[in-house]
Amino acid sequence: MDINLGKLFTNRAFLSPDLEACVGKDYRYTFGEMNQRINRFASFLTETGIRPGERIAILAKNNEQVLTALFGAAKTGIITAVLNFRLAPPELTYILNDCKARLLIYDDAFCDTTSALKSGTPVEMFVSIGGTTDDRSFENILMDMDDAEQEPTGSGSDPAVLMYTSGTTGKPKGAVLTHDNCFWAAVGLVHSLDWGYKYRYLSVAPLFHIGGLAPIFANVHVGCSMIFMPDFDPAAAWEILEKERINFTMTVPAMLQYMAMVPGAEKRDLSQLRHLICGGAPVPRPLITAYGQKNIAVYQVYGATEYSGAITFWTYDMGMEKANSAGKVVFHGSVRITDPISGKACALGEVGEIWLAGPQVFKGYWQNPEASQKALVDGWYRTGDLGTLDEEGFVRVVDRLKDMIISGGENIYPAEIESVLMGHPEISDAAVVGKPDDLWGEVPVAFVVKNKESVLNEAEIIEICRSNLAGFKCVKAVHFVDAVPRNTLGKVLKRSLRDQV
Repeated sequence: MDINLGKLFTNRAFLSPDLEACVGKDYRYTFGEMNQRINRFASFLTETGIRPGERIAILAKNNEQVLTALFGAAKTGIITAVLNFRLAPPELTYILNDCKARLLIYDDAFCDTTSALKSGTPVEMFVSIGGTTDDRSFENILMDMDDAEQEPTGSGSDPAVLMYTSGTTGKPKGAVLTHDNCFWAAVGLVHSLDWGYKYRYLSVAPLFHIGGLAPIFANVHVGCSMIFMPDFDPAAAWEILEKERINFTMTVPAMLQYMAMVPGAEKRDLSQLRHLICGGAPVPRPLITAYGQKNIAVYQVYGATEYSGAITFWTYDMGMEKANSAGKVVFHGSVRITDPISGKACALGEVGEIWLAGPQVFKGYWQNPEASQKALVDGWYRTGDLGTLDEEGFVRVVDRLKDMIISGGENIYPAEIESVLMGHPEISDAAVVGKPDDLWGEVPVAFVVKNKESVLNEAEIIEICRSNLAGFKCVKAVHFVDAVPRNTLGKVLKRSLRDQV
């Protein structure tokens, strides 16, 4: 049976019309009410003449309007590009031109950014969510439209969503996610974790990241209420967790670190909270332990946009001795460790590139056959991550393939060195990159952020490496910095650091 994501919402509304679906600052909608809004938006798209297969774009924070637009577009066979609102106008201009979006829906908070997009892009119509600008109001549009159910257009392997990569290694690429991709990713989530009917989910991870968007499809699939937090605030997060009786949420490590600093959080009634999912970057073991002492379980997720979301999960049930791994592959997924040169499978425990298969593998990059051909091999997606697989099926992510340093013929994984440095109590952050060297080809150098009271010098940091690592892995130079550059998911911008050395 071919799946249409819009029909998925229709089915949920049929089964659970009175179940609370979306909660925000000034609204509470049931699944039945949300489906009416979605149908009205679908009618609007039909009236505008945007045809199946064409694109619309959304520039908005976490709110129900994103769902209304996305599922409405899915019902009409239109593809939705969910844009990163932290990008600058030139970056957004590139994306809008790349996908040739005809309609842009935007939060009024981004009206200045949107003004810069009104020339030099193919966008014909601009719709304001807040309704305080001169553009058409999202709410006014819905009021004027018919909410009758339409026969859905498009399904299965047809594109539904465009998620643009961060572009840390060049221009961003649009990962094409089909209706089937998003559906099977949802199935994988609800069958891999404690993710049940009538649970309440806090949507705080940005929806323009796959870690924020993929849970939305799972929530609709299984029947979870979604409480939206447009702007992350660590103190407010604890308040919402208690007030809305939240069962689970998706976070990144930085969020949990900030929340851990909020005084008095342990006094709140969090008896409904089942677990916090955390990903986007490795979750430090001390952070898992700190939350465990508060009787809050932190589950690790390793994912990728091109895999429509989660790849693996580590949960408490898998044992704390495996907490330094990424866990086991998601339900209905397949993983293998492959020699990146020969393409042959690696032995257990041997480092190689992580390859993925299953119905979650994306269709390819938008109008970029060359990049698609490099990423997809016989149905397998090449992640570009290096890792290992043990006899129990646990995946360990070692590093990015492009970040690996080859020094004197030896492979050096920066993540291993970074782990040693980050284990020192006077170092709050660290990143390691390769520096060109006439003798060795490359040598590792470190960028280190010290704690305010620290008096560590370069020689002492090099000695920390020597005490814990083989000689060829030791950093040869140290740059002290105020902050390590990271993208919105907390991933280190290694290219920026390599440019400096």
